[in-house]
Amino acid sequence: MSIKRQIKIIYMLMKMKLSKNMAFRFSFFGAFFADSTLFLIQLFMFSAIYSQVGSIGNWTKSQMILFIGTFSIINALAMTFFLFGLITIPEKIKSGELDLYITKPIPSLLYLSFESIDLGSFPLVFASIAIIFYAVSGMTVSITFLSVVGYIFLVILMTVLWYDLMVIIRTIPFFLIQASFIENLEGEVLTLCTKIPGTLFKGPFKILFLILLPYGLMATVPAQFFSGTLSMSGFVYAVALVVAFHAFTMFFWKFGLKHYKSASS
Repeated sequence: MSIKRQIKIIYMLMKMKLSKNMAFRFSFFGAFFADSTLFLIQLFMFSAIYSQVGSIGNWTKSQMILFIGTFSIINALAMTFFLFGLITIPEKIKSGELDLYITKPIPSLLYLSFESIDLGSFPLVFASIAIIFYAVSGMTVSITFLSVVGYIFLVILMTVLWYDLMVIIRTIPFFLIQASFIENLEGEVLTLCTKIPGTLFKGPFKILFLILLPYGLMATVPAQFFSGTLSMSGFVYAVALVVAFHAFTMFFWKFGLKHYKSASS
């Protein structure tokens, strides 16, 4: 299927979901308020920490705020476009409801990913941008066209990485009857990686969170790039890792579908 056709399908699903959400306006903005509160709490926490110390590792207060804002904007994009669709996959596999998606004339993963687009989460993107502007105002880096474009590119790239990791984890239920522990692990890892930049992980934790489960890269790499501390090898590694993960995700999903026990079988 061509990219143009995929975009048309996503746009159609977005319009359908928007019309449904507007019937329940409070829930429409519920996710935005919940996540905004979470990241404000994090800002206050790091402000309290940095009132006692000058830096954590080699990360200054402004860099940490940039790190938080970066994770916030990636989280906002995930919530807006695919998070609420992907989290339903394990239950659809277990109940057999996945049959309805496999029989559609569009790719099942595309439909599952974007059927629950939540535009109520999109205002969090603007709140995240405000955090990023605040962080940059306290930094001495010069803002150039290249730094802005590179930062946006890496944010999009890390959003794709988050998507891939979510799909991989929710493909495992094709092979296991009970896989909820893996989703619980995902939540714990995400909580940790929203508080600690990836460069602070050492030893086996570096292998775990920067290679095997690279949640530690998501906010770290764009924040490093914008602050001018990301090496060329680090940039190439991040791009190569996302390409590899995305290729594996597409393969693993198709492999999982082959092992799906349909409700009608």
